[in-house]
Amino acid sequence: MPTLEHNALVEMFREHPELAPRLLATLFHVEVPPHASVAVVESSLDQLLPVEFRADLVLELRDENDALVLAIVIEVQRDVDPDKKFSWPAYVAVVRARKRCGTIVLVVAPDAGVAAWAGENIDLGLGRGNVEPLVLGPAVVPEITDPADAEQETELAVLSAVAHGNGPSGLTVVQAALAGLGRLDQAHAMVYFQLIWNGLREPMRQALEALVMERQIEGEATFPPFVQKLVDRGKLEGIREGELKGKRDTLLRLLARAGIVLTENESARIQACTDIATLDRWIDNVLGAKTATEVLS
Repeated sequence: MPTLEHNALVEMFREHPELAPRLLATLFHVEVPPHASVAVVESSLDQLLPVEFRADLVLELRDENDALVLAIVIEVQRDVDPDKKFSWPAYVAVVRARKRCGTIVLVVAPDAGVAAWAGENIDLGLGRGNVEPLVLGPAVVPEITDPADAEQETELAVLSAVAHGNGPSGLTVVQAALAGLGRLDQAHAMVYFQLIWNGLREPMRQALEALVMERQIEGEATFPPFVQKLVDRGKLEGIREGELKGKRDTLLRLLARAGIVLTENESARIQACTDIATLDRWIDNVLGAKTATEVLS
């Protein structure tokens, strides 16, 4: 049964069919035929093949005269499946025969091991013919770490986060992708976020949760609301209150050491402060201060 991750990746190319030829040109350096349009036509392949041989998506590239110049069969592959080495050549043969145009298989495989397997040459028999899928995997997808780039190429940034989210630069890659989601409507952004989140292993999930928590405590709402909900509100408030108490206690100890006596109102003002930056400023003010007024300025 297709998973959310599988369906989300298929829908990415269904809703943005122009993404496939653009990635072929920029990431694989393939000379894509000049074309004026890209359309999803997977239904025609469904009519030609039995159910066990149905592809995830088929795209047609047509030139300005509406002539077919290339067909792209897109397959999302999250696990090794030996049967695909027999079905992928069938896709190419059937689509090529029906459409009378060049046909390729583009496999989207976020896992490095699966990508390596998917990219193997498929010998059709006795070395007399072959099909070699192009694979959009970690070795090909770049690490997008600049939020500005992610906003320009949001779908590629999402693919980058899925492919590299658990790597050495994973947290930076994921942050960039989340910044890019800001330009999308909430429904699409949530699906892409779930796709990224489901692909993260526990250490990176914890690192992202910690970052979201830190930004919330500091009052910097730099993530979409559904990302911020990652952190349980009660847990967040407990951590925030613990940090505030620690700051207040530090300030009071420093004041006592400096011999500065607080009035009842000044003490109440410190206890009522819920702004960490203000408490930090007061702590810094203790050095060289003679009165509470100088500290709490």
